[in-house]
Amino acid sequence: MNNALGLDVGTSRLVLAAKDGDAFTYSRQLNAFVTIPYAKMTERALRNEGVPYSLDNGQILVHGNEAARFADLLQMETRRPMDRGVLNPSEPESGARLKEMLKSLLAGRTPGQRIFFTVPAAPLGEDQGVTYHAATTGQLLEELGFHATPINEGLAVVYGEMENTNYSGIGVSLGGGLVNVCLAYLSMPVFSFSTAKAGDYIDSSTAAVTGDLATRVRLAKEEDFHLSGVYSNKLHQVLAVYYDDVIKTLVNGLREAFTNTRNLPKLSRPIPLVLSGGTAMPRGFRDRFEKALMEVEFPVRLSEIRMAAAPLTTTAKGALIAAMADMEDAQTSAARA
Repeated sequence: MNNALGLDVGTSRLVLAAKDGDAFTYSRQLNAFVTIPYAKMTERALRNEGVPYSLDNGQILVHGNEAARFADLLQMETRRPMDRGVLNPSEPESGARLKEMLKSLLAGRTPGQRIFFTVPAAPLGEDQGVTYHAATTGQLLEELGFHATPINEGLAVVYGEMENTNYSGIGVSLGGGLVNVCLAYLSMPVFSFSTAKAGDYIDSSTAAVTGDLATRVRLAKEEDFHLSGVYSNKLHQVLAVYYDDVIKTLVNGLREAFTNTRNLPKLSRPIPLVLSGGTAMPRGFRDRFEKALMEVEFPVRLSEIRMAAAPLTTTAKGALIAAMADMEDAQTSAARA
């Protein structure tokens, strides 16, 4: 087993990547929890079923993958330790909640391992808690016994998908809280930014129109929604409207970033753009995005616009690749000393 780990710390999901021989392996957990009244029988049943939970002020906090099932059963929304890519300022003890979920995801891993974890880019011209979030998440991982290093989420997409272009291209991660974008040239980040209209925006906006719970909208979106053809129900019609809004915002952000960046490298050949993340998963998304991008004056030639091979695990894989490269550099430096 390789002694490095990659961790995608997403608003919606946590994804852990490791290397076992030549194979990449992944563990995923919903980055959410629900609270239920404490009862000894309930706690015993959860423990017997292996459901991750913790206790807090006379309540049981069910977290991770089981949170969505309990939320649906109890007709309530899940609660999130993170919002828009960073620790949720409206959620009390958000750091403690995130730590519990990281502890569960990392159970069985050897303390002392090197771990690269993803952090979002700030929205254009802003910070919005990114610096605090990166420092706090790193501290939580250190407290759990790991050597933690942050990596930009969009850059992780480049590392995970663009080895054949020497890590040159545009990585786009469409998650729950944010859409993250990074242009890299020969593995070096040139610029990065994020937009706040992403999966959660689609869910909450659609729920406001249809009267559904955002949690149920998300489940329906992940089950059978697509961005092509004729929509047979109102929910899908509304989802399509807000998906188009997310795509329009992303395209405008790309055009603005490339137009206003003065230190763009001179690119002798077209570069790829790779889409990843759960929000990009519906059938037809890539084609819809490409059509929107081709309708604006985009200043960079693209060799292709494609989906990542495994959109839900790409950023974790990229973080792992960065961690392994860092470990190799450290070993080489130690051998030379």
